[in-house]
Formats: sequence, structure tokens, C-alpha cells
Amino acid sequence: MHKYLIVTADDFGLHESINAAVEQASRAGTLNAASLMVAADATKDAIRRARALPNLRVGLHVVLVDGWSAARRQLQAEIRAQFAAFARTGLTLDHVNVLKHFHIHPSILSILLEVGRDYGAPPIRVPDEPLWFAARSAGVLPACTQVLLSPWIALMKYRLRRARVFHNNQIFGIAGSGAIDEAGLLTILARLPPGVTEICLHPATQSGTTIAASMSHHRHTEELDALSSLRVRAALNAVAIRGGYTDVLRAVGRSLA
Repeated sequence: MHKYLIVTADDFGLHESINAAVEQASRAGTLNAASLMVAADATKDAIRRARALPNLRVGLHVVLVDGWSAARRQLQAEIRAQFAAFARTGLTLDHVNVLKHFHIHPSILSILLEVGRDYGAPPIRVPDEPLWFAARSAGVLPACTQVLLSPWIALMKYRLRRARVFHNNQIFGIAGSGAIDEAGLLTILARLPPGVTEICLHPATQSGTTIAASMSHHRHTEELDALSSLRVRAALNAVAIRGGYTDVLRAVGRSLA
């Protein structure tokens, strides 16, 4: 089975230091995609930068908590408003995911699938992190949480397959969110599993509460340093098939043809 890799930065648009890191890593060739918050303080700056980065694929990072809303009446209206706001940017929609991975919940996933059909049924992230890495990066308790979520993740994958919506097989960067350094990235790449893998990062030129009050434990600058590492760049370049979700989807289609 082929190995496909998507390296993504979340929270694009939250802060200009995140946007600057996304631009830097995209130009370095180590970052493939970014997930855009459409109603955050630095959204306009993120959109401006994205338009000048031809190799950066941009998706929608739906915000339902800890952020700014584009509408407030009800959940479905809010999600639809954020899809519409993304469409107004003129950027091509590469993927969709949800802050805090709330789309594990069947009701939220149902709304994403329903609204997403009106916007081309974009790929959706599945937050299925290998247990060995969850335990390594965040300890036993978060790894146990991943075990408890496994039935819901299995249901999520089943529903995405039924809906014929493309998704990743596994992801790294969930339990130890915002804390993947050079050694962590090199470990992932050395043990990269078959199938479609996403690495979810939070790089920025500043760290912690400078970005947001809820991010006191995030080591944003370390993640940017990891993406800037020559050793990481060499390891990434050794992965034959890499890109955004839409790039990988095309590559998977070709391999099945």
C-alpha cells in the first residue's frame, strides 16, 4: 500500500504570527496545507498570504468554540455561514475540519456532510491518532482517551465511506497538540504508516498565550523550527507522494486506475 502524506497547519488566520509561519513553511516546501478560521482577527492577512502561495492548499477550520462566529442562531446556520465565508475568499476548498475535533460527534458530522455537499463535498479530517504516538507525545491518559473515542472514530470513517467523502486514515498531532518538535517529526516520518497520513501542526513565530489565552502549553515556535529543520526537510522529501488533500486524492485515484 502506498504512503501519502499531508502536513497541515491549523488556526490559519487566528494571529499574524501563525500566518507568517504558514507562509515561511510553505515557501520552504515543508508545509502542504493550512486550515483557515474564516472570522478570526487575522483572517484577511491569511487570505492575502494564501493567494500568493501557489503550493499551499487551504481548507476550512470550522470554529464552534473558543473563537469568533460568523452567525449565532443555530449550529447548522453557523457551519453553513462559515462555508459561505470561505467561498467568498475565492480560495479553492481543500478540506474541512473542526476546532477541537468536535465533528467526531455524529450530529456535527451530519451537518458537515449535508452542508459540504453544497460546496463540492470536500475531504474531511478524521482525528484517528496512533496510540503509540499519543502516549509518547502526551502520556498515558490522553492515549486512553483515544481508546475511548475509537468506536466513534470507526463510526465516523464508516459514514464518510458511505457518503463517498475522502478522508485520511490516520493523523499525528492530536493528543500532544502544539508540541511536535524536530525529534517528534522525524520519529513520525521514520515510522510513517501506509495509507493517507496527516500531520497536524500549529507553527507560529511566537508561542503560547501570545497567540491565545487557551494555548499556554502550545510550543508554536518549536513546531516552526521543526518545519524549518534541514533534517526534517530531507525526510519529507523522501516521501514520494505529498501534498494537500486534493493533491493526495488525485494521486490515490491514479494509483487505483
